[in-house]
Amino acid sequence: MSPILVRPVREQLEHDRVIRLLHAKYKRKFEVAINPGHEQTTPVGVGPSPWYPDLVLQSTDRGRKLLGTVEVETAESVNNLEAMSQWATFSRLRVPFHLYIPASSVDTAKRLCTALQITVTEIWAYNPLGDQMRFTLVQRSARSPDGKGRAAAAPRAATAAKRPAASSPARPVRPSARPAGRTASRPAAGKKSVARGPGARKKASSRAQKRK
Repeated sequence: MSPILVRPVREQLEHDRVIRLLHAKYKRKFEVAINPGHEQTTPVGVGPSPWYPDLVLQSTDRGRKLLGTVEVETAESVNNLEAMSQWATFSRLRVPFHLYIPASSVDTAKRLCTALQITVTEIWAYNPLGDQMRFTLVQRSARSPDGKGRAAAAPRAATAAKRPAASSPARPVRPSARPAGRTASRPAAGKKSVARGPGARKKASSRAQKRK
């Protein structure tokens, strides 16, 4: 039984309302048993003094294996005594432990978990908005299944970012239209190429003799 034996009526009604809303949320994946108010329907743990968390998450098969526990707190029950007894016990069950607390008590709950070294898989804040109830995830433990996946994904993303970008494939070089080894030099613009054969030399010498 919780160390907080008596809650104000208004808080107790809100507490039980949150439990029923969470029952609808978790039953999509689990077989869910609830212990609202002072009901003690489904216990967890072994020994002469079992515990009764607000929600017990079980597998859907016949074995009804314990897969997680959920505890809902109100402003009055977020205190050192509650943390040492219930939170610490549920965190040692080797199954995910989810804690739901009022939005105004988030800092207090985090401080208690740090001071008492209590590992909570997920801490959720709830806040009533008219007829609706808003749930916000405020902390997830790195030891939770989702946390492991995220922690493993981060180094991979960082490694991928450090890799150099793949170079674009080189463009194929077009083969030259002229065969290799036969490069013809073009005469300079405005100048005629002069033949240098033997006949050209004789004509040049005869022209020189006539000029003399």
